[in-house]
Amino acid sequence: MKAKRFIFNELCNDLQKPDVTILLGARQVGKTFLLKELEAFSAQAGKSTAYFNLEIPSDILKFTGSEQEIFQILITSGDVVLIDEFHYLKNASHLFKAVYDSYPNIKIFASGSSSLEIHKHLKESLAGRRQVRNIFPLTVGEFKENALPLDRILVDGTLPGLLNKNREEDRQSYLRDLLETYILKDIKSLIREENVKAFNHLLFLLAENQGSVVSTAGLAKEIGLTARTIEKYLTILEQTYVCYSLASFSTNLGNELKKSRKYYFYDLGIRNAILKNFEYDLEKRKDKGILYESLVFLNLLPQLSANTSLFFWRTKQKAEVDFIKMVNRKPVPIEVKSGWKQMAVPDGIKIFFDRYTDVQKGYVIFEGQEGELTYKDRSVEFINWKNIDKI
Repeated sequence: MKAKRFIFNELCNDLQKPDVTILLGARQVGKTFLLKELEAFSAQAGKSTAYFNLEIPSDILKFTGSEQEIFQILITSGDVVLIDEFHYLKNASHLFKAVYDSYPNIKIFASGSSSLEIHKHLKESLAGRRQVRNIFPLTVGEFKENALPLDRILVDGTLPGLLNKNREEDRQSYLRDLLETYILKDIKSLIREENVKAFNHLLFLLAENQGSVVSTAGLAKEIGLTARTIEKYLTILEQTYVCYSLASFSTNLGNELKKSRKYYFYDLGIRNAILKNFEYDLEKRKDKGILYESLVFLNLLPQLSANTSLFFWRTKQKAEVDFIKMVNRKPVPIEVKSGWKQMAVPDGIKIFFDRYTDVQKGYVIFEGQEGELTYKDRSVEFINWKNIDKI
């Protein structure tokens, strides 16, 4: 089946803009699918199209000539040129800039699996000439839009490639293969061979401690590498969109944590594959709470825009709120309570309200009946985890 993606309408609107549209995201989040759908949409709109996948030898061979020859391919192939895995194209940003400047009627869509080279391209000659679209796995809202069951996403994750795999063993095999073939292969090419074992250890520790506050120094001590090396590996994981970090929220109050971070893998299925844990009975899992918390994070992430950001909050006295969503610099606390079925305002949100008196609303994600409570005239909305797209 083909999944309906919410971002597709935005991409279709980009067709009318001269900017080079860049689709960025981890492996298997649906970038190629979206490019093919854009190709079909463009053709229906009466535009000539050309699609190239630079991981296919026959396509990459077309782009091995001189820069002038490649430029000619780009300007003569069609009104809409779509290039998958464009970071394999030498001087891609320079070529795209030349097309943008000289042939504004030619629209380029390009995707990449978030290699470090892409980030270098985007910072240089494409500045002011690009529109970056981050592509994520399916959200809970997209699962509901496609009438897909929500009961297994806490274990299998939400990668689009799982949609046609109905058997548990097929889904698990897919995730293991993806982990071994792409993630480990891609990332390990960026580290020294003698540190591969240590890097695997880091992946396991991050998966095991997902959603927990970790420090670079603590990870370095556990793994046996320098803090500087650990920081380098964490940067690689983030710049390849395999992991996302979450900083602590603070407005310079002395007793709040400032340097701690949480880490979340981009997909719960990948995280569970690293841990080799596909137990579907959540009551048997010690990490049930982390699964719910991670799902909320992964559904808040695609919502971030120019006026929003995301943090966690914890004080030295151990008061905490799982997520603080900043909207126009105004904080909104969001707490996840996986085992709760009755409404009650969590202590963490109460303390946050008391400390930040201008905050007017908070959310609790839980397993029970939805509703609303007040605490000192502030609203706390309770949302069942299956409806987290309401936030």
